[in-house]
Amino acid sequence: MQTETKVQAAVPVHYDQALQITTCSLLALGMAMIFISSTLMAQSQYNDAYYFIKRQGVYALLGLGALFLGRHINYHNYQRWVYHILLLSLITLVLVFVPGIGGKVRGAARWLRLGPLTLQPSEFAKLAMVMFLAYSLSRKQDKMKYFAIGFLPHMLVAGLFIALILKEPDFGTSVTLGAIVFTMLFVGGTRLTHILLTLSACIPLGVWMVMRDPKKFARVLSFLDPWKHGQDVGYQLKQALLAIGSGGLWGLGPGQSRAKLFYLPDCHTDFILAIFSEELGFLGVLLVLSLFAIILCRGFRLSLKAPDSFGSYLALGLTLMIGLPALINMGVVSGILPTKGLSLPFLSYGGSGLLVNLLAVGILLNISRQVKFPLGPPPKAPKPPAEAEK
Repeated sequence: MQTETKVQAAVPVHYDQALQITTCSLLALGMAMIFISSTLMAQSQYNDAYYFIKRQGVYALLGLGALFLGRHINYHNYQRWVYHILLLSLITLVLVFVPGIGGKVRGAARWLRLGPLTLQPSEFAKLAMVMFLAYSLSRKQDKMKYFAIGFLPHMLVAGLFIALILKEPDFGTSVTLGAIVFTMLFVGGTRLTHILLTLSACIPLGVWMVMRDPKKFARVLSFLDPWKHGQDVGYQLKQALLAIGSGGLWGLGPGQSRAKLFYLPDCHTDFILAIFSEELGFLGVLLVLSLFAIILCRGFRLSLKAPDSFGSYLALGLTLMIGLPALINMGVVSGILPTKGLSLPFLSYGGSGLLVNLLAVGILLNISRQVKFPLGPPPKAPKPPAEAEK
């Protein structure tokens, strides 16, 4: 028995290398595409062709530091800090409305000014909500069927966060956060009737908010017929579809995009996938889809193999936090979904999202470190010394 214990202890524990390599590959692709798609706009607006790529480079370095930190902090520690993280996130969501602290861009108060850098608290709110739900669900596993214990408290906290994000306004992030909350509650054991009844009230409210907001309603019109509204509200989607179509199977080649010549607005942010498709073609987009599919598969696999319920729910929420915006962004760029204003994780320009997503991957890597065999069948244990001599 003592020999068996020593043999098991000698088996090394590794990080999920597939997840780590895939994330770094997406980050490298994103940096390259941001540089290619943003130089002309940066030169025109800031008289510095490297303005956007330099800022993104700073956030990428900070994000890699966050990934390294998240990889080495035992994820169980977040259970002690979860309410502090939640409260801090709530305070930052309120601070965006304070004059002199919060910053407005195109009429939306979504950013905090920190010297030369800006942070988007709604991105960190998603991470805080995932940690809170993972902690709460793991503690209430046998009581999740009860409305007053398993559903109402979570919805009150999530509703407060979503209301503040809608106030900014940031409809896309609100929808994403709501989807993450409902999915985690369903997996955690909440009654489906509670979720469906809440959705039956939220969906009409969302439709009413879209109808009363001319900007949001214009996005719906452009989604329904971008070619009819191609010179006004549907111009951005029309140009994105033209860029995707002109890329064909192989693409026009790196740096050869025509849409980035001031035809496609936000070509380095929300619609960077259209530039990617135009330059690298369908095969390039297929590569991006494959990389995201690997991240989703590894994340869900970690959720199933995590050593405890907190790790399982945490891995699920972090994977959804990366995967849902990616799927929505791809749907928007291809005309399958109305425009939401969500960036593509790891690829689009934007510092806060990159920081949070890399930190999320770091936490997933730490969970994988504590899973015995996350990459397949367990390695063969070395033979005891007595057998080896024979």
